[in-house]
Amino acid sequence: MVDATEKRLSDIEAVPIRPGSQADARVALSVLKDMAKGREPIARLLASDTPFKQFILAAFALSPFLRDTAASSPAILEALLSESLPGYLRSRIDVARTAWQDEAGRALPDAEIMSRLRRARREVAFAVALADLSRLFDGRETTRWLSDFAGAAVSAAIDHLLLGAHESGKFVLPDSSAPSVGSGVVVLGMGKLGACELNYSSDIDLVIFYDPQSGILVSRDEATETFARLLRRLIRILQERTGDGYVFRTDLRLRPDPGSTPLAIPVDAAMLYYESRGQNWERAAFIKARPIAGDLMAGERFLKELTPFVFRKYLDYAAIADIHSIKRQIHAHKGHGEIAVKGHNVKLGRGGIREIEFFVQTQQLIAGGRTPALRLRETEAMLSVLAETGWIDRSTAHELIDAYWFLRDVEHRIQMVHDEQTHLMPESEAELRRIASMLGFEDTASFAREFSRVLRTVERRYAQLFEQEARLSAETGNLVFTGQQDDPDTLETLKSLGFQRPSDIARIIRTWHYGRYRATQSVEARERLTELTPELLRVFGESRRADEALLRFDQFLSGLPAGIQLFSLLGSNPGLLSLIVNIMSSAPRLADIIAARPHVFDGMLDPGLLAELPTRDYLAPRIANFVAGAHHYEEVLDRLRIIAAEQRFLIGIRLLTGSISGLQAGRAFTDLADLIVAAALDAVLEEVCSAHGRFRGGRVAVVGMGKLGSHELTAGSDVDLILLYDYDSDAHQSDGAKPLDSTRYFTRVTQRLIAALSAPTAEGVLYNVDMRLRPSGNKGPVATRITAFAKYQREEAWTWEHLALTRARCICGDESLVGEAEAIFAEMLSQKRDIGKIRKDVEEMRDLIDKEKPPSDIWDFKLIPGGLVDIEFIAQYLTLVAPAKGEAPPPAGTHTMEALKGLGATLMDANDLDTAVEALALFTEVSQIVRLCMDSDFDPKDAPAGLVDLVCRAGDYPDLKHLEADIRRFSKAVRRIFQSVLAG
Repeated sequence: MVDATEKRLSDIEAVPIRPGSQADARVALSVLKDMAKGREPIARLLASDTPFKQFILAAFALSPFLRDTAASSPAILEALLSESLPGYLRSRIDVARTAWQDEAGRALPDAEIMSRLRRARREVAFAVALADLSRLFDGRETTRWLSDFAGAAVSAAIDHLLLGAHESGKFVLPDSSAPSVGSGVVVLGMGKLGACELNYSSDIDLVIFYDPQSGILVSRDEATETFARLLRRLIRILQERTGDGYVFRTDLRLRPDPGSTPLAIPVDAAMLYYESRGQNWERAAFIKARPIAGDLMAGERFLKELTPFVFRKYLDYAAIADIHSIKRQIHAHKGHGEIAVKGHNVKLGRGGIREIEFFVQTQQLIAGGRTPALRLRETEAMLSVLAETGWIDRSTAHELIDAYWFLRDVEHRIQMVHDEQTHLMPESEAELRRIASMLGFEDTASFAREFSRVLRTVERRYAQLFEQEARLSAETGNLVFTGQQDDPDTLETLKSLGFQRPSDIARIIRTWHYGRYRATQSVEARERLTELTPELLRVFGESRRADEALLRFDQFLSGLPAGIQLFSLLGSNPGLLSLIVNIMSSAPRLADIIAARPHVFDGMLDPGLLAELPTRDYLAPRIANFVAGAHHYEEVLDRLRIIAAEQRFLIGIRLLTGSISGLQAGRAFTDLADLIVAAALDAVLEEVCSAHGRFRGGRVAVVGMGKLGSHELTAGSDVDLILLYDYDSDAHQSDGAKPLDSTRYFTRVTQRLIAALSAPTAEGVLYNVDMRLRPSGNKGPVATRITAFAKYQREEAWTWEHLALTRARCICGDESLVGEAEAIFAEMLSQKRDIGKIRKDVEEMRDLIDKEKPPSDIWDFKLIPGGLVDIEFIAQYLTLVAPAKGEAPPPAGTHTMEALKGLGATLMDANDLDTAVEALALFTEVSQIVRLCMDSDFDPKDAPAGLVDLVCRAGDYPDLKHLEADIRRFSKAVRRIFQSVLAG
């Protein structure tokens, strides 16, 4: 064999590649003839009949890139006819390494260094390709030369940029004749570049850090922007295509958390990231990291400090499980169909190069901490060491080494055809024959047999690596979220699971892995979430708008203070996971609540949650126990806010899951409000008393009006309140340190109560309070003495106020005052009224509502003609006119449904009553679901698909079309019934 230092292309004794097609051969000969004109060495070659001439013609026929390069730059071939390959390549690499220098030691224009590096790259690529095809170089030498050139090109570009920054006053370099030395700029080659295994048309992966302590920065405050500009220029210098071609496509996305960090970060920040948030795939990436440019000594120091992160001395089970999960995410499915040849991905496909690399790296991660010999970068060297140290048997090592270099040869030839960064085997027979010929095979059949055999060997050895490791289920498929780029098979899996935007979903999950949220910052939390992810994606994928649901879950995660408890809970409770998916896919309002206040989730730990009805007897002790430990006024209110939010949420969960009906939910939301308002009133009275003392004979009662009064609250309802009070007539002021007269005292109580209920705090708002139903509305005092209230109702109240009184209910306060208030309600409702006047007033009110508050669409159940307002008017009208018709009115605060049934039995047509009751039930059920799930109006076009399903389920309809038809039918019927009832 020819000595390495003397290898010349002209030394080949046989043509190791098969000729291309006749058409390609004719083109190749024509190109060589044109090149020979005026060039004696090439003319002699053309005139000869040697294996070397036949090889050149075959190479030009098989590779359009080589043919075009030679045609445009014949001097390259001319030089190779006289120089040894190693000598020629060394000289070209030296030219690249010093491309940043001019004769005077000044920085060059970017355009000049770009041109120099591109010419050198073209010369190196041409020479290495011919050396590889001729078999004068094997794959080891080919990758080594390509990697050496890449290191030289990056080094020159970095030196050029540093010198330019020095001359512009941004940096002060220790030695401008050697810009990188002592600069503290760390440039690491990653992946194949780091391992000196670069492929023929490879991208290069770089990670760049800088040391602020190196002293080159003139202004530390500008460091981030200065380095960002330099690295953007670096990318342009290396990868922009010009008339001379390009140098390397450059990727900087292996840096820490690239979605949220600058292109270059300080070494201390990088070290902190890797120590606290670094992931196992990043550990795998740094196995091959190598300083290739910049301050090489600083780079070596950085990697030495990083060693404990990459090679852990001791691995816990969870870390090993995570490594296994990376391994099984890549590809390891034995016996799933045939391995294809056409279109197969030589790098990422089954049995491909990536599987060999991962076979090695997995064991390095597991054992490299204890066995320093397993810390090598090169794949072949590591396979040999794994065999020597007993981690694998020698036959496995030999098989994988042979397979690795065979597949690298295939990869190189695919890329040599057009100088493209591709790893896909051609689809057509003609192009496949081209690759087979470049590898020296007689025909495509013999190549296909050998290619398939190698792939199967790799697949078998790879799948045996962790034979006992539980695999992802076959139906789940490939789920890879390591690294920066989307895995094509993972995108297909996500599509098959039901996601419409798989790339966005993959990006979100990578965000979780980076630990950008508080909930995913701990290693343990990320490990639990990684284990949970396949099942999480499966369950989310089953919802109709899976992407939106997962986005809401991501919002939820972003607000969690910690995640490990939740992830553990979800991992052991599939039902809870399904419930979360249900919330995220159908209830944006609930999703927002748990995102803002994750503590509401605590109540879901109660195993009897869905089995128990949220009655007043159920809620009262829970609220009392939760508030009992509070010692201060604000603490009491905060605890009330917490327990109210939790119980509102849990009532909503019961409604969402169908455990309770909309009517039951209305009563539960109301019972909860009663108890919270009562507790808030107690706290307020105690607080006012501590500051202003007590008012002799002072009594307070809170009246719930509207839906609060009639037990029909929804999840998002305001509360309508009236505060009544009384005191001893001969008392003039309170007896505290800061005495107040009666008006100011009870006004202060009311104002404090409103603030306690509606003031926004870190724990949210209890209820928005509306007091416009008090006597005289907004013009009247906020607190009303019981005698004034009675006088107003008897002498001044309008018909609409007596209609409102039908739903009045005392919800808390002094028992004697409550009794007096209820007597007033009963007195007012038992009066015999002028039916004609009541009818006229009700018609005018309804007409005014139609005019001033028109419904937005058919889904505005409250305001549509024949909607909830009409049904409520029917019940309230019948209550007011009942005494005049010889009927006893129901007590104030009676539920609309009960009032309707009670009065309608004698005052309405039986069929009309049935229709009105059915309509009220439907509107109530659907409204409760909509108000639970959304803060805005329901629009089927924009609503989450899950909510549409819930709305249909609430009305027991198969689809929205049938539901909408019945809403129109009922609303039309109710409007007719409303008019009929008023007409008598």
